[in-house]
Amino acid sequence: MAARVRFCQLWAHSPALESGSLHSLVDHVRSTAALAGGFAESFGAGELAWALGLVHDAGKARCSWQDRLIAVGTSGASIGIPHKELGASFIGKRAGVAALAVLGHHGGLSSARDLKRLVPEADAGEVLERFFGVVPEARALGEGASLAPAGWGRDPLVWEMGVRMVFSALVDADYLDTAAHFDGSGRPRVADPVDMTVLWNRYERSRTAKLASAKPSVVNEVRSRLYDRVVGMAEGERGVYRLPAPTGSGKTFTAGGFAVRHAARHGMARVVVAVPFTTITQQNAQVYRELLGEDVVLEHHSNTELDTRGLRLAAENWDAPFVVTTTVQLFDSLFGRKPARSRKLHRLANAVIVLDEVQALPVSLLVPILDGLRLLVRHFGATVLLASATQPTFERLAVWESLGIKELVEDPVELSASLRRVRYEWRLDPKPATAQIAAEVAGMPQALVVVNTVKQARAMVKAVRENNPAAPVFHLSTRMVPAHRRKVLDDVDRLLGEAKPVLVISTQLVEAGVDLDFPVVFRALAPAESLQQAAGRANREGRHSELGRVVVFDAADAPAPAFYRAGIDKTLAFFGPGKADPDDSAVLNAYYGSLYAALEVDNGPRAKAIQGNRRTLDYQAVADGPVTDTGTRDNKRRRDSGLAFRMIDEDQVAVVVTGYGDTGEVREALRRIRAGEGPLRREFRVLRAYTVSLPRSVATAPAVAALFRPVVAGQRDLWEWVGDYDEQVGIDEGEIGKETVW
Repeated sequence: MAARVRFCQLWAHSPALESGSLHSLVDHVRSTAALAGGFAESFGAGELAWALGLVHDAGKARCSWQDRLIAVGTSGASIGIPHKELGASFIGKRAGVAALAVLGHHGGLSSARDLKRLVPEADAGEVLERFFGVVPEARALGEGASLAPAGWGRDPLVWEMGVRMVFSALVDADYLDTAAHFDGSGRPRVADPVDMTVLWNRYERSRTAKLASAKPSVVNEVRSRLYDRVVGMAEGERGVYRLPAPTGSGKTFTAGGFAVRHAARHGMARVVVAVPFTTITQQNAQVYRELLGEDVVLEHHSNTELDTRGLRLAAENWDAPFVVTTTVQLFDSLFGRKPARSRKLHRLANAVIVLDEVQALPVSLLVPILDGLRLLVRHFGATVLLASATQPTFERLAVWESLGIKELVEDPVELSASLRRVRYEWRLDPKPATAQIAAEVAGMPQALVVVNTVKQARAMVKAVRENNPAAPVFHLSTRMVPAHRRKVLDDVDRLLGEAKPVLVISTQLVEAGVDLDFPVVFRALAPAESLQQAAGRANREGRHSELGRVVVFDAADAPAPAFYRAGIDKTLAFFGPGKADPDDSAVLNAYYGSLYAALEVDNGPRAKAIQGNRRTLDYQAVADGPVTDTGTRDNKRRRDSGLAFRMIDEDQVAVVVTGYGDTGEVREALRRIRAGEGPLRREFRVLRAYTVSLPRSVATAPAVAALFRPVVAGQRDLWEWVGDYDEQVGIDEGEIGKETVW
């Protein structure tokens, strides 16, 4: 048999630009296998991931593939000859459904059905013999017992998550080794393991130094007692913990302290902090950098992952001991299927996952989100910390009934009462007009107004200006680049500290975790959790002689968005004039229970579809929606995105702004990306501070789309904005597009 095998030199990748050297196939698969096996060792799948890595490019041993590689050279053209099917077929006997990781290591995870549809290629035996000739250790993988960890077979959902984790380990290893070839470094760039005990000691020293300069106050005494209790409980076993920390209780410090100490106690690899808004990632990341050091903390808040050939090598893989990201990034990665988004997923194994402001998780996706967290805790060595002043009662849902949440605060009601600093006023009947609220705000020295949509925020800014043209009015929304929002927050914080006039009009992005302290907050009617979070910006530090004011209003000419209606209806049933305030934790528990029952969260159609597709190992249906008959005249079958796992229902388009501030570094990063120079991860990190996510419905409007320039030819998810950038409201698309929450 061996004598009939045609000889051809086996390469994995085209020449690197600088060295001109091709990438040896044997070196690539062995390096990928070693890396993948090491990544998966923490969750007991090291042998499986090693095997997947060893055979993932076996199909490249086909001489026609090699001929084509030489022909395209450094042109960047596609080879056009499939190579992944052979390795998937070969390893399928021992890897089971995990062979999907090999089948999808370029295009993404698909469905278990696709493995059954694989048809042996006529030359498969010849190609495998050629591959075994240079990688002889791979031959033994064809026969033997299952390589999957024993515990995976008891539950299809464990299998489903396990495949995601080894897929992540494989594609991260593959891309790291490939990037090392193309950038000429020779060795994949993998950070050395960090001793979390060292980080814990650094965290404590830095925090103690900060406290030494803080003025004694009742609030600071409460914060210290809470911190000491919570961090003391970090010695407990891995699992799910709840931190019901009222606004202003020092939650950021306390949650971080618990996470780092818990990781040190159990020898865990990293801490991942996820928050709902990019505004909070910027703020929290800076706090943690000051405590741990610039070299320790990775801030990752871009919601765009480019899976274009070559650019996926620049995707983040969270190879850092402390990561601050968004819940959108975290959970879209957990349930995504594309390599660039999934490559970071294996970093969640043996990690402490801090979910800050958990009340902001989308209700329609709670069941798969909580189930995913359950699996990470029970089968992949993670610990989850739920941190919020507004703690949802997740244990009321069937998916978490038997999980057992460990409480970090003995008496949340007492803690909340000790930090009560506001009183609520309700303006619901009769309903005021936007102009009335604006006139009142315009006459105040300091006030924050939080409304429900971008359009409403702009209208309020305009109305306040009309009432008081000299008023120092600031605006906050995600139509502004992060660098712009950061500057606004810094300016506002400075003016507040100097007791100078300052008025802020914002969408809801300011209400969770942003460290601002106003004497009065106006909040447009919204669900109870949003009202309470907005109240956390009033008298936050307890410095005012009187209670802070929280004015809840229902403007007649600015109705709440439709997706808020169910939450608002339940809010008005429990809270309002003559009823409880939204910071009453006992009533909040009843509110959540009633809301979950009304929305049928346990059995909602979206959650049922996602969980059903997870059990059948249909990853594409989970991420993109199940195939459905549209009933259209052409009778085409399409995917129902309404039943897909998507943290943001509407597609987002990332737009890089070069018209705000000194953006020379941004322009250079864009040039290098367009030229394809180097590994590019640093360049994409530069772009984050100057990138706005627009709903695709807004971005595709002709007047808006005309102001886009592609960053990469053929890539429709990343653009350069060449239109005007308003120094107050950011990208202003005017009347184009529908209202959006952020």
